[in-house]
Order: sequence, then structure tokens, then C-alpha cells
Amino acid sequence: MNKHILGALAVSTALSPVMAMAQTEVQFWHAFTGRLGELVKAQVEEFNASQSEYVIVESHKGNYSETLNAGIAAFRAGEQPHILMVFEVGTATMMSAEGAIKPVHQVMAESGASFDPDAYIGSVKGYYTTTDGDMLSLPFNSSTPVLWVNRDAMQAAGVDPDTDLSTWEKVGDVLDQLKAGGEECPLVTAWQSWIHLENFSAYHDVPFASQDNGFAGLDTELMLNSPAQVAHLTAMGDWAKDGKFIYTGRRNEGGANFRAGECALFTESSAGYAGISSEAEFEFDVRPLPYWEALTAEPQNTIIGGASLWVMEGHEADEYKGVGEFLSFLSSANVQADWHQNTGYLPITAEAGVVTRDSGFYDSNPGTDIAVIQMTAKEPTANSKGLRLGSFDQIRGIIDEELEAVWSGDKTAQEAMDSAKERGDSLLRRFESANQ
Repeated sequence: MNKHILGALAVSTALSPVMAMAQTEVQFWHAFTGRLGELVKAQVEEFNASQSEYVIVESHKGNYSETLNAGIAAFRAGEQPHILMVFEVGTATMMSAEGAIKPVHQVMAESGASFDPDAYIGSVKGYYTTTDGDMLSLPFNSSTPVLWVNRDAMQAAGVDPDTDLSTWEKVGDVLDQLKAGGEECPLVTAWQSWIHLENFSAYHDVPFASQDNGFAGLDTELMLNSPAQVAHLTAMGDWAKDGKFIYTGRRNEGGANFRAGECALFTESSAGYAGISSEAEFEFDVRPLPYWEALTAEPQNTIIGGASLWVMEGHEADEYKGVGEFLSFLSSANVQADWHQNTGYLPITAEAGVVTRDSGFYDSNPGTDIAVIQMTAKEPTANSKGLRLGSFDQIRGIIDEELEAVWSGDKTAQEAMDSAKERGDSLLRRFESANQ
């Protein structure tokens, strides 16, 4: 009944010119389309219907990189939104943008909205928090990579769908079996740098960059060309040469192939759940990201991808009050639990995870808690709490280019990563110089 009352309130507000004029508008720019875009629209509509003082206006601004660039351009033109979604690799860039951002902890304190920084799970909160414990942006869609399995494809190739895939050694054996069984796409991946270098490094507790992966200072350099990373990429290069790993693109192009049933194994974000659960016409399950038994007896923790919500400077106090109320709404346990269950993104608060577990969702959907366990089972180390590197979007572009040379056989993994380090370090020095 309450929802009906709220809906009636929203309608009456829309029909009343006086009340409509009184509403404070808050602009929210994001990068979501498809199923995720629909879910964001639903969150905005729910918040707008729940009160009559503020109206959130959501706008899609392209992919993650395009949304970040649109926000920067808008700020320079004095036309910035109140809330900007920025993917995790843009964190250092946003932190260095003095005068452009209003820290979330400050927004929440001034707005009086409900806000408890300790409610957010540590592995998520730490990525967007200063060393003093002040939250700079609000975690929103945080994911971590997992292994998706097309059970039908495994069975069709004569491979037991329940076979152990916990280590890359075992995955390698299964890829041989899949290829021998006639599978044309044994393994595909999304976000190759994020999964197979950034998360690989954290999961095996080896540094991706110096200075605690950039958390300890700007004078950092890449360390992605160590024996551990090179060994993994060499194996993947061999799989690519043998037709057991099929490269489809730098972002999530492989998702369409997997959802269409064309591939057997898929390393992808836990947030792949939204599309896979709604589109796949085959039996699938989700497993932990594999690790190399030759490198570690047990894996550390993976790190997050996704994005957080940054609040931009240059707006009025009453508008920031609306921002605070909306961010508080997004963090509430039930909203977060629904978001987690519908998308596969992590619940950003411990309470949302408890609500999900108590509802029986994990029991009814086996494997959907793997991402949470993978992120929280161990206390993060200096190598596994995340990355905070300047110009990292551009550095990822360099890494992608070098990885493509490995997959095509034009470079060895060592040559490619040595080159990525040299080229990436040059950008890091430029970023350091500009922000001293």
C-alpha cells in the first residue's frame, strides 16, 4: 500500500505546477545501457517517487572512458553534473582534480543525510578513501572477476561440467579436452588487462606497481613484467596460438559470444550475471577465478572493478542536500541487496550482504556469493587492495596493445610487458610532474 501512496504522491507532484517548481533538480551522468541502464532508471524512479523535494535526472554519456571525458569537458565549460560515474581506473585522476570534486564525506556531513562510512565493506571502501579514512566518492557498482562456465558446451565436448577448474593448470587441461572435443571457442575473456594482469597480480599477491600500487605516492612505476605475470601471459599466448583462447576485443566484446552459447569458458566480471542470466539459453554456473598452483598454495583476494559516484563542485547547497539524500538512498540495505541480486555487482555494505543471504538468494542461485567470498575471505595486502595510478585509462590502452601483440604471436610476453612498462612509466612520470 505504501508504494501506491508514494506513486499517487509522485503523480500529484507532477500535476501541480507550484510543487513541481519547488523540486530541486540533480543531474546524474552514468555509463550504463541495456539491462544495467534499465536498473539504474528504476533506482532513480524509485527515489523520485519516494519524496517530492528533489528530482534526479539520469543521463547516459557513453562508455566509462567517454563518461569520464564528458564530465571533465563539462566542468571546464561550467556545465558539470552534480553526480558523475567514474570507473575505478579514473580514481587517481579525480583525486588530483582539485577544485572539481566535492568529497562525498563532506557532502554527506553538510547535507545531514544518513551516512556511516564503516557500513561499507573494507575491500570496496578502501579504493575510494584517503589514508585518513575520508571517503572521496561513493562506491556504486563494484565487481570482481570470476570464471563463467557454459555447462552445455562442456558436455557437448565430452567434458564433465562439474570438473575442477580452481587452478589454471586444471583449466589448461580442460582447454585441451574442449579443443579435442570440437569446441571452437574453449576460452574467451573480457577486460583483459583488468582480469589477466591487474587482478592476476592481486590474486597472486605480487605487485602490479611500486609504492603499494600507487596508494603510497605518485612516484610509482609499473611492475607488470615480473616472472609471475610473464608466465601467465605466456601460457595464454600459447593457448591463443593453439586456438584454445579466442581473443575478441579489449572491453567486453566476448560477452556477446558467451551469452550466445558460442564459448565454453569466460573470464568476466561478476556483474556479467545481469546479461548472462537474462540472455543465456544454456545451463551455466560461476566459479572462482583460477589461480596458478605453481605460484601460490592458495590465492589472496581479487580487486574491484566497476565505478564510483563522484560529486562535482560548483552547485548550490540545496542541490547538494538532494545529492546527499540520493546517495544515502542508493546505500540503503534493501536497495543495495536488490542491486546485488539483479546485477552480480558486490553489495557495497555488509548489511546488504546479510539481507541477501537471509532472503535465501544464494541458496537459490548457487555461485552468486563467490564474488563476495573472493573479495572478503582474506584481509587485503599492499599488493591486493587495488590500484591508484595516474593516467591509468591511457596506460590500459598501452597494455591492451601489447597484449594483442602477444595473442597474435608478434611479441613474447616478456617483450610485450617490458614495452608496456617503459611506455606506461613515461605516462606516470608526466602525471607525477603535473601533480606535484
